[in-house]
This record gives sequence, C-alpha cells and structure tokens, in this order.
Amino acid sequence: MATDDDADDDVSGIGPPLPPDDRLWRHPSELREHGWSGAPVAAPHPGRPAGRWRSTLVAGLAGAALSAGAIAASGALTPRVVERAVVEKVAVVPVVSSPMLQGERGVDAVVERLAPAVVRLEVARPEGAVNGSGVLIRDDGLVLTSAQVAAGGTEISVVLTDGRTLAGRLVGTDAATDIAVVDLDGDGFPVAVLGRSEGLAVGTPTIAIGASGSSSGHPTVATGVVSAVARRVESAAGQPLHGMIQTDGPTVPGATGGALVDATGAVIGITTDVADGLALRFGFATPIDLAHEVGEQILLTGQMDRGWLGIEGEDLPATQARRMGLRGGAVVRSVAPDSPAAAAGILPDDVITELDGEPVTSISALVVELLDHHAGDRVAIAYWHLGKRVERTISLAVRPSG
Repeated sequence: MATDDDADDDVSGIGPPLPPDDRLWRHPSELREHGWSGAPVAAPHPGRPAGRWRSTLVAGLAGAALSAGAIAASGALTPRVVERAVVEKVAVVPVVSSPMLQGERGVDAVVERLAPAVVRLEVARPEGAVNGSGVLIRDDGLVLTSAQVAAGGTEISVVLTDGRTLAGRLVGTDAATDIAVVDLDGDGFPVAVLGRSEGLAVGTPTIAIGASGSSSGHPTVATGVVSAVARRVESAAGQPLHGMIQTDGPTVPGATGGALVDATGAVIGITTDVADGLALRFGFATPIDLAHEVGEQILLTGQMDRGWLGIEGEDLPATQARRMGLRGGAVVRSVAPDSPAAAAGILPDDVITELDGEPVTSISALVVELLDHHAGDRVAIAYWHLGKRVERTISLAVRPSG
C-alpha cells in the first residue's frame, strides 16, 4: 500500500531566521554584534544629565504580562558617573475613564501595590515642623511632593514604609504648581507607576494615598471620583493654582504631596492643600503631566523657568462667549508696561483665544499653556480686539523680580 505523501502534512524544511529587529528574542552573540553586552551603561558625561528624567523605554515582553518599567542610563545629582540602570515606571495603558473599582478588595489591591512608593516627609522649619507625603518616581530616590510641604525646610527626613528614615535633599520647588523635588541617597527604592492626566474625564474613579502618620504603618486612603478638571483654586499658602484636578473626596491631613491614582494604580496627580473652604469638601491634585514637566525643569536648573506674557485676566463669561461665537477665552484686565503683551498691542478687555496654536478657553488654560514655554521663546498669540481677530508673534520674557 502506498504511504500517505500528502504535502500539506510534511515540513519541507526550516528557513533562515527572521532578522533580529523582527524578533522578540535575540541570541547573546547578536547583542554583542550590536554593541549590547547587557552590562550597565555609563552616563555620557558626569553629573545629572538633561536626560535623567526622560528615560529610554525598554519594553520587556518575555511572554509575561507587559511590564510598565522604563529603564534609562543616568548620572546622579552630584558630579559623578554612576554605572547602573535607573528605573522609572510609566503606565502602558491610557488612564481609565469608565471602569469602577470593584469593592473594597479592588481598593485594597491598588493601595497594597502602591503604598511602598509613598513616603512620609518630616520637614523642619524655623517656624515649626511640617509633615506631609511624597511619591518615589525613580528607584534612585527621586521624590515628587508638594511645595507647601517641602519649601523652606532646613532639614528633611523621609520615612519609608519599611521603617527606614533617610535624609532628603531639597532640589527645588515651584509654588505656582505646588510641586517640589526631593532627592534621597541610595538606590533600589520601590517606584510608583506614572500614568497620564491628559484627557482625564469627569467621573474617573480615584484613590488618594498618603503616607502613614501613625505607628500602624498603614497609609491614609480616600476614594472618590474626578468631579472637575482644569480648576483654578487658591492653595492653603495663598498661591493661585491653575489646571488642578478636583475630586469629591477631601485630602486627608498629612497626605498633601501624596499620590492621586486611577483604578489601575497609575499616578495621575500629586495631591495639594487648598484654602479651608474648598478643602473641607473636595480634594485637589496637580496633574501628573504638569508635575512631571515641572520636576524635570527643577532637576535641570533648581527652579521652574517659565515665560512671562505680562497680563492679569479672568475667564470670559459664558454669555459673552456665546455672543462672540467662542468656546471661551481669557479676558485681559490689565497689561504690564514694557511686557510682551504690551509689545503685541494687547489692551484691557481684549480676549485671548489661542497660544501657539493651542486653544485658550480660560485664564487657567492660558497659564497652563505658558508653563510649556520659557523666557525667550517666540510664540503665536491670537486675541480679539474691538470685535476683530488679531494674530501676533511675540517673544516671552522673564518675569520682573518683585
């Protein structure tokens, strides 16, 4: 009897392997051919380079769930070369807007996962001690916290969830966004996963996590939902804050500077303390996208360098916006002499509607857009003057001292 010789069942041979760039796995010899030995990579030059914050993402896909780790070579805050990888975690999936946390166990699981990356700050000041929270965002000891907690500190002690107390060094603060950066000596610290606050929707479930202020070691937790975005509020220190996330759960005392996270456990904001009237009813947080950008600038220069336009203003009333056929805008109430706004011909009662191609629907939106620009940047600005739309290109300036 003839044997079955069906060609469909036979293997005709094994072809050459796919090119390395098309495969998830590479043989060690192929890594050496590309100069990738697997050894730690030294920083390109001494000191903490400009790329310390923005890490080169390396996705680990070895058949397991997709990790949110992003690994980059970096230097340290002090002038020395450190030959080790520094880890920063970023969320792979976008911020959730619809799933609800399923019961208390869902909250417990998120808190249990994130709590090791939330630390307690004990700040000594001439006028008295202040306690707050902070979030470890790099495994070499970089902490984001509230400027209201860290500013003016003569000594900062950072208490980890494992009971260790370490000395913290204040890198810099920015009162306009209520963000500060504190650095710890050491490495291998637990790291929070950073999410995205852009496109955050009202109704998104949130958990505010602060460090424990008691001997129990349990973090403080407040659950709720996002009740508003892009809010303008006044901080407890009297500083106007723009673009804030508002939740329906007040921030627990001692949790200022802690993490506001979504249902996946990704950090979407750094919690802040606001004036008493609002603090009793709502919680607020600096969006993580803004906090991340401010923190990066603080690492580079020790302070936030932002461009100055030279106006004071307020939101365009909704009735006036409808009458003008606009979605919103920033009404100019005063213009500083010799400012970029004055040079552009902007006058009181003009309405600014665009900055560098981005819509300006409120005074807070204008302030947030200016945070993305530095002194000397040339930007396009569009505004309405006496019923006509005007466009100008101007150079932002440094805000005058005093």
